[in-house]
Amino acid sequence: MADETPLKSAYELAMERLRQQDREAGVEAPKPLSQAQKKKIARLRKEAEAKLAELEIMYRKDLAATGGDPEKIRELNEHLETDRNRVESTMEAAIEKVRGQGD
Repeated sequence: MADETPLKSAYELAMERLRQQDREAGVEAPKPLSQAQKKKIARLRKEAEAKLAELEIMYRKDLAATGGDPEKIRELNEHLETDRNRVESTMEAAIEKVRGQGD
């Protein structure tokens, strides 16, 4: 019983192999986020969540006003999808900007 180190799980072994491959490929590990960065990211996500909720409310209001017209419903669905994608991509871009700042 000379070696008392605990056995590693398959997950831990796989993660070690991936980290080794990254080191060999010259990929740097991401730097840990500062508390300020974490707060900014959390705020950005909350803002995006609020915008998405607002879009959903407006969509439901407009959907009720369509009178069941399939063409209007299709158009509303397309607009909602476009608006959701815009909000999400804006949020992701802002988060990447915060991560790159490195307080």
